[in-house]
Amino acid sequence: MLSPVYAGKVKTWLSLIAPEGVLLLAAVILLRLDALRGTLPDFARFYPYGVFIVGAMLAWRFQRSRLLFALLVLAAATWALQAPVTGAAGRTVFRATALLLPLNLAALALLADRGVLTPFGLVRLGAIVLQILSVYLSQRMAPAATAALLGHPLLPAKLFAWIPVGQPALLAFVVALVLTAMPLVFERNAAARGFLWAIMASFLAVSAHRPGPAPAVYLGTAGLILVVAVIEASYLLAYQDGLTELPARRALTEALQRLAGQYAVAMVDVDHFKKFNDAYGHDVGDQVLRMVATKLAEVEGGGRAYRYGGEEFAIIFAGKGVEETLPHLDAVRHAVSESTFTIRRRLRRKRPEGGGGTKPTRRHRKEVSITVSIGVAARNHRHSRPDQVIRAADQALYIAKEQGRDRVRS
Repeated sequence: MLSPVYAGKVKTWLSLIAPEGVLLLAAVILLRLDALRGTLPDFARFYPYGVFIVGAMLAWRFQRSRLLFALLVLAAATWALQAPVTGAAGRTVFRATALLLPLNLAALALLADRGVLTPFGLVRLGAIVLQILSVYLSQRMAPAATAALLGHPLLPAKLFAWIPVGQPALLAFVVALVLTAMPLVFERNAAARGFLWAIMASFLAVSAHRPGPAPAVYLGTAGLILVVAVIEASYLLAYQDGLTELPARRALTEALQRLAGQYAVAMVDVDHFKKFNDAYGHDVGDQVLRMVATKLAEVEGGGRAYRYGGEEFAIIFAGKGVEETLPHLDAVRHAVSESTFTIRRRLRRKRPEGGGGTKPTRRHRKEVSITVSIGVAARNHRHSRPDQVIRAADQALYIAKEQGRDRVRS
């Protein structure tokens, strides 16, 4: 069985590819199934627009303007790639779509939701409409010149002969992927991850053979990926604590309701947290909570940590009694107390008497120890309901604090 540390790493890596990567893989497999070749054209005719309409309704209902504008961009790209335009005009429409599609998705990924009928939203809508009009006018008035400009090689053409996408569009996809992936290095974000995979699906769409169902299927899947990402982001907002990234209290409540049979609940409280917060500020206090949450997330014995509220956490041990949890709780208590926490502050020196100028500053580092008190209780004939078990664990926590803190009591 994987340790909590390795399990967390595996979960992090899987979160980068699921469910978005699975959806895109399903689209690739679908397009390669011989048994479905006869029905794919009809499916591709309705699938993307069905996704776009349902996704737009969800975006409007939950005020997700980025999703709404992204679906509009994908719908315009789907229409452009399916338009019965040939010759220089067709090349203009295709190359403009391949160039503008990734740049628009990357821009929406990096911008915040600012509403639809707000000044910010109307500017974004106007920019999309202006691009559509520009492509339309270009393919009507100067199709050959525009197609040549959009397909102008930046490097020797033979290096990219294997791909139908022009070099400017290929560069746009590379830039879009890099810009969208960079924030994910520092912070996991379901919406940003969705845009990253949507850009990959869009690349497959413009690289696919035309005419055919593949471009529409890939662009529809890009829209589906964005819709799923928004649903996941909404779920995390409701069920995950934004500060510590632990499951939040709502998730704890539902987890307790699903449990049957034996289980134990431990309540964990950061010792003297209010005094620490008052002395060093809320920013440092938040760092302390994140550090404690990291240690609690590594608890062994089948325990799972939750943010209960404030400086208080909860750990559920399904199928365990109190005695079985004590070694694991004591281990996590030791892990917190043995972790030194460094506080960096700027201290101003006193100005010499009669002197002028600014006061020089020096950095001051102070290492402090953080401890936690833990109370644990299990479900039994006296405490049969989850709220009763939590109340009993809270009483044990109160005893731990009364006896000097930095200890586990049951």
